[in-house]
Amino acid sequence: MPKILVSSDCSFCVEYGNEISEEINAQVTACAKAIEKEKITGVAELVPTYRSLTVYYDPELVSYESMRTTLEKLAADVKPGVSGTAEEIRIPVLYGGEYGPDLENVAKLHNMTEAEVVELHTKPSYLIYMMGFLPGFCYLGGLDERIATPRLSTPRVSIPAGAVGIAGMQTGMYPLESPGGWQLIGRTPLKLYDPHRAEPILLKSGMRLRYYSIDQKEYDKIRAEQYPEEKKA
Repeated sequence: MPKILVSSDCSFCVEYGNEISEEINAQVTACAKAIEKEKITGVAELVPTYRSLTVYYDPELVSYESMRTTLEKLAADVKPGVSGTAEEIRIPVLYGGEYGPDLENVAKLHNMTEAEVVELHTKPSYLIYMMGFLPGFCYLGGLDERIATPRLSTPRVSIPAGAVGIAGMQTGMYPLESPGGWQLIGRTPLKLYDPHRAEPILLKSGMRLRYYSIDQKEYDKIRAEQYPEEKKA
């Protein structure tokens, strides 16, 4: 049974467990979708995480008691969808070289070739557990433990948008230029965050994604389509 916790004077936290698991996260995602479907008066924002869902509401539109009662009923009735039916998006990546300066180090650390690291990185269907840190930054589950790699001892001051990296048992992408300490193994030409799009953030929690390797020619082609403004510069 989920717990309904007060997290502020205008928000509740619906907690489904105390561990990172696909089953718990599926309940979180299902609860968020149920709330969106019901179009509950007063709900201002939903923030799903690995194991819980924070629900922000407007106390001028709905009372504490009414919101709590509604959430208790919805949360208890949530029935996650069948595992594996989540929307999956394919992410092209140019691995190694200047686009993945740490791929060689990751391969050496695990006594592998760079090609073997890429093969293991592109094999899983990753679950997007949650979004955070930067607009469009996704926290993924499913990295093969054979390529799990510690963060850099000294973070980089600047990492380009689209950089794909590994940090411990996590892998992910930087949607914007940012400092960071992840081991960079490649870069995607996709624009993960664009404030001018109808949907600024390309990815959402509950989705699945799968990486696939591309060459320089395909990278340049996709990049030109995603960043037409670069042609004008």
